[in-house]
Amino acid sequence: MTSRDCDLVIIGGGPAGLTAGIYAGRARLCAFLIEKLIHGGQMMTTDLVENYPGFPEGISGPELSDRMRQQAERFGLKILTGEVVQLIPGTAQDPAITVVTEDRRLRSGAVVIATGASYRHLGVPGEKEFIGKGVSFCATCDGALYRDQEIAMVGGGDTALSEVIFLTRFAKKIHLIHRREALRGAKYLQEQVLNHEKVQVHWNTVVEEFRGGQYLESLKLKNVKTEEESELTVTGCFIAIGITPNTQWLNDLVPTDEWGFIVTDQEMATQVPGIFAAGDVRSKNLWQIATAVGDGAIAAYAVEKYLDKLRGEGKS
Repeated sequence: MTSRDCDLVIIGGGPAGLTAGIYAGRARLCAFLIEKLIHGGQMMTTDLVENYPGFPEGISGPELSDRMRQQAERFGLKILTGEVVQLIPGTAQDPAITVVTEDRRLRSGAVVIATGASYRHLGVPGEKEFIGKGVSFCATCDGALYRDQEIAMVGGGDTALSEVIFLTRFAKKIHLIHRREALRGAKYLQEQVLNHEKVQVHWNTVVEEFRGGQYLESLKLKNVKTEEESELTVTGCFIAIGITPNTQWLNDLVPTDEWGFIVTDQEMATQVPGIFAAGDVRSKNLWQIATAVGDGAIAAYAVEKYLDKLRGEGKS
């Protein structure tokens, strides 16, 4: 039997991490959740979540996050603020995993990595200020907020084109802004977008600035070939230029796919014993609050089974 500080450390306080905490608490596991910023992940930047079951009128991202946190804490989850900088795997004789932050070390029976992914930003003036106030990175989450309005989409790949098609259900007009003279997405998506009466494509164009008062009102555009500048009046702008998993700190500890997302099995287990992954940080086909919640529940259940196995072997 080896000594440890807790049964489970969850890294990341988004929906996957908080759900793992709820299920861990219900299993009577001693669990810590470490979040470097504030709990909630990308939910905190979503004004209205309309696609999460149980809220017919929708619910704000921060409120949904806070409810999840309260529920997790009610089941005994201990939430710590800090940034995890290293994981030290256990050994066959001592399987406890050491979680290292800037100011503490915790020995845990298992770890769930739920650090999520970050949307790639344009990095231009006004973008950060208008996130949640007209600038969005998720059409599925926020598209319905722009019913009968004129909006923009930045990008040219599969995600951008799919989201443009989705947004045509709501928006009056969609300006697709693409920095090249040809789209990169699948041909069948291109055909739907280019032939849609609601879509206008701005070729060889980039956004140079987001403008407005309390909310987004317009975009400053620039044609990269002619260098001509213009202003486009819109009430919303979606950005789909890719996402980056928050896995750089792992230093190749666990296998990832070609984009850096963690590869797991169906029980959210990585190839490193005792280390699991859940939510947007994981390699999968759909990144949503609902799928993150499912991942978190499965991961916590798998952790419980893993720890039971260690106890049976006299290693926990």
